[in-house]
Amino acid sequence: MRKQLYTFFLSVAIQILSLWPAVLQAQDYSGKVNTLIGTQGNGWSSGYLYPGATYPFGMVQFTPTYFSKQLGFVINQLSGAGCDHMGNFPTLPLSGELRTSPDSIINLRASLTKEKGTAGYYATCVNDSIQAELTVTERTGMAKYSFSANENRGTIIIGGGVAATPIQVAAISITSPTSCEGYADGGAFCGFPTPYKVYFVAEFDASSVSLGVWKNERLLPGEKFAEGKNSGVYFTFDLNKKKEVLYKIGVSYVSVENARENLKTENPAWNFSSVKQSAANKWNQYLGKIEVKGNNEDRVSQFYTHLYHSFIHPNVCSDVNGEYMGSDNKVYKSERKYYTSFSNWDTYRTQTQLIAMLAPDVTSDIVMSHQLFAIRSGGGFPRWVLANIETGIMQGDPTPILIANAYAFGARNYDTRSILKTMRYGAEVPGANSQGVLTRPGLEQYLEKGYYDASAMQEYTSSDFAIGRYALQACNDEPVCNYYTNRAMKWKNLYDKETNWLRSRNEDGSWKKQGDDWRESTYKNYFWMVPYDLKGLLQIIGGKQEGEKRLDELFHRLDASYGDEWFASGNEPSFQIPWIYNWVGAPYKAQHIIRKVLDEQYNSRPDGLPGNDDLGSMGAWYVFANIGLFPEIPGVGGFSINSPFFPEIILHLADGDLVIKGGDERKEYIQALKVNGKRSDSTWIDWNDIKNGGILEYSLSPKPNKAWGTSVTPPSFGN
Repeated sequence: MRKQLYTFFLSVAIQILSLWPAVLQAQDYSGKVNTLIGTQGNGWSSGYLYPGATYPFGMVQFTPTYFSKQLGFVINQLSGAGCDHMGNFPTLPLSGELRTSPDSIINLRASLTKEKGTAGYYATCVNDSIQAELTVTERTGMAKYSFSANENRGTIIIGGGVAATPIQVAAISITSPTSCEGYADGGAFCGFPTPYKVYFVAEFDASSVSLGVWKNERLLPGEKFAEGKNSGVYFTFDLNKKKEVLYKIGVSYVSVENARENLKTENPAWNFSSVKQSAANKWNQYLGKIEVKGNNEDRVSQFYTHLYHSFIHPNVCSDVNGEYMGSDNKVYKSERKYYTSFSNWDTYRTQTQLIAMLAPDVTSDIVMSHQLFAIRSGGGFPRWVLANIETGIMQGDPTPILIANAYAFGARNYDTRSILKTMRYGAEVPGANSQGVLTRPGLEQYLEKGYYDASAMQEYTSSDFAIGRYALQACNDEPVCNYYTNRAMKWKNLYDKETNWLRSRNEDGSWKKQGDDWRESTYKNYFWMVPYDLKGLLQIIGGKQEGEKRLDELFHRLDASYGDEWFASGNEPSFQIPWIYNWVGAPYKAQHIIRKVLDEQYNSRPDGLPGNDDLGSMGAWYVFANIGLFPEIPGVGGFSINSPFFPEIILHLADGDLVIKGGDERKEYIQALKVNGKRSDSTWIDWNDIKNGGILEYSLSPKPNKAWGTSVTPPSFGN
């Protein structure tokens, strides 16, 4: 009997092992990612995405820069930011020996063709002859350059005083025939100086036969040090015995020594395939947090590509030894990871909630990084950070909303009361700042008179509301909650009863022109940016019917630019508007419009995004829209719903699996819904009802059910 049992279990084990390759293949979410989506386009309507290799929340992005592929492969870049930036230490392989100075590198007119990219890996052909492959660890990049069979010499250049924007401060030293090291500054971003310092150490797996430096138009063979604008180094290799040269680079925002330690710790060997596989494994760990099942492979690829974009930022800025450069330009050390790249005006609306749900520990460290940045930079929260620099771009006071959203969706590992103090300091004290950048410009007028420039004020009132929710939920402080909730109702001071629209005021209280002060959008889009008091907004204009009429007019087109008075699929001020149909009593219209946006404004081509990804903001919007859940209200854990796209979706949350069934790409209208086995007629699902897992079961139809979802009013928090 014992022998029979042994034979049986052995047989079962063999069958399981035989299926294991298929299991592994099914879990290769990294391979479903197409990093070329969103890498092309025109102006504001482009995704501004890079195609190269990066790691989840990683320090490095090893990639061609969006802003000039002819620059080569840079080591840092933001995903979807719409202004030139970063692009430090570009490297480029060239055939033969170097005869003239690369100068700005762009003058070499390098061509990149036959591009392909998946999560953690990128490949292209340089000048129709050299195969370049890139991969990464968390803080290092690695390249494999394969030269053509008929080449007996190959050169690799590394720029120091060359980046995506002009830089003056840079230096590189050649330390051996196989290595170099140096530093550079950060140039600018959207016209604002970003004088961070980034350091690197680079190595090759082969010894060069000649080397040198360049400075502007001068090529200096045999020299080993270069500094300043348009400078760099080069290494030439003998290819007679080996056509392949491996290159690896470690970076740090603290020191050359830390860059060397990052490289030694994370990538000590010369195994490109192993590093590539490790990157894919890490991406599978994150991408696998949402499983979607469906037969439309193109849409599956789009989904995982946008989920991938959601996990790129913020970025680790601390080294393997825990050191990082603080916002006061002093070096600190922490047991927790320290993060940067905070595009908070963008990410508070979608991306923060998604990563809080799926990666709460990471998101808690991101929240703590904001607090440390504020403490050391003047006491106020920053709103747009690059490396250790507050750029001050965009408007409002978005960081309290970001943190309130993180807390509401499960990222809670930090001192909540100290953070509330920082929130209140920025919201109550005129002059509160981060590195000299005011936390709330116009705060004195806002507090004294109850109004300020329209779109900026709407951002302030959303922040006030979020502070109130955070005070109540995270600190059990009801008086502070009531104070800030009441302050948020000042949005009504922007209502002009003569025009029946929200409108900006002059300091003396008189009305400005209807088109004034709407940042990157129009009054018809910003009108709806009162997501915490939609009931009050609808009442003030005459009720749900008037609201539905305005929405219908807004959605007559979906492709607005900044000044167009229709819906802007590609920009943050419009993100939440489709779900407002759930508040006006026409949920079926929300279901239709969201599908229409997904079908018409997104695709899998290189120009497949309707606007800048903005560090995962649009990526997260796409994910939420496809799974049928959208985090509409700042600081409130819950979702406004629409019909899901895929037949089965599984979210692996920290405390249980949320299963969403019944999606259908051919059926966009909800007929019925069960939440954890109980029939529901509500278009709102509370986070507490599903945060430990659960089941949402949809019944969909190609025809609208105009009655479903209208008997229960979604939440609104007005007086």
